[in-house]
Amino acid sequence: MKHDKTILLIGMQLLLLTGLILIEAANQPQGFLHGALFIALAAITVMLLLMRLRFKAKLAGMIEVLRRACSGNVNTRLLANDEPVVNEFIFTINKLIDQLDKIRVQTIKSEAARKSLLSSISHDIRTPLTSIIGYVDALNDDIVASREEKLEYIGIISRKAIALKQLIDEIFDLAKLDADEVPLRPETLDLAEMAREAVIEFLPVLKQANMKLTACIPEEKCLVTADRLSVQRILNNIVRNAVQHGQQGKVLGVELTEHAASYHLTIWDKGQGIPEDELTKVFERMYRTERSRNPMFGGSGLGLAIAKALVEKNGGNIWAESQPGQKTAFTISLPKNS
Repeated sequence: MKHDKTILLIGMQLLLLTGLILIEAANQPQGFLHGALFIALAAITVMLLLMRLRFKAKLAGMIEVLRRACSGNVNTRLLANDEPVVNEFIFTINKLIDQLDKIRVQTIKSEAARKSLLSSISHDIRTPLTSIIGYVDALNDDIVASREEKLEYIGIISRKAIALKQLIDEIFDLAKLDADEVPLRPETLDLAEMAREAVIEFLPVLKQANMKLTACIPEEKCLVTADRLSVQRILNNIVRNAVQHGQQGKVLGVELTEHAASYHLTIWDKGQGIPEDELTKVFERMYRTERSRNPMFGGSGLGLAIAKALVEKNGGNIWAESQPGQKTAFTISLPKNS
């Protein structure tokens, strides 16, 4: 470990001064020893002065580097080659610059994502609103001739209004998740029972879509530690996504398996599937494959993003696997009750 040079030099100064004082006190002859002590004292004083000037110059350089970093040049770094305490200070400053660089990159990405999100949201809000206004104007202008056609128009307006409300609700949900304003109340839950409840809730929708249900859920309890409302929302979003995009395959599958420290709940369908290069993007906000842009598939593009955020807040993981045209599966992993 290196010693503090300044302290050593000051200590030597004190020793020399003490020696001079003792010589004077003892009335010793002021010969060679006396002169040597004065020369040594002068040399140490000069060294201290030079070290002070060098430190000030180094400090000025550090300030200039920090100014460049504050101006946006976060690629610059301070060089450490000094006393331990100064080197530690320099290492800390470099860490701060590294963090500033990461924040800058994240800000650029967030800004791009925000613009993309706003663009997508604007499109998805404007489209149903335009349709609703058009159908309302048609009803107001008595363009519709028959009662059946009026009822059909009203039904279309109702469906589009419900979809628009769902989109707005999901936007608010994501905003709350980003602001960490979604309170979690972890408790012991039976994941098997919750999976059954989620599927039962969708039975009328499955019947309407002419989809067969294939379930493999253990009879015994599968206890996990998670927030009940979060798990309900996660399951609802994943099942709804499978129903929307798996109608072509005419089957919805649910499988719950036990692993070492967690339970895996897989919800799968045999729809068109997801190309391999899009699997990592399906959990992005407002991301939808080209086929899901078709109005018949619906969906806001936010359901999977919300599910992913909630799963991770509850200490779990979620991922997707797909063999287009054969099987597409979303798996949720939640920690066992400890």
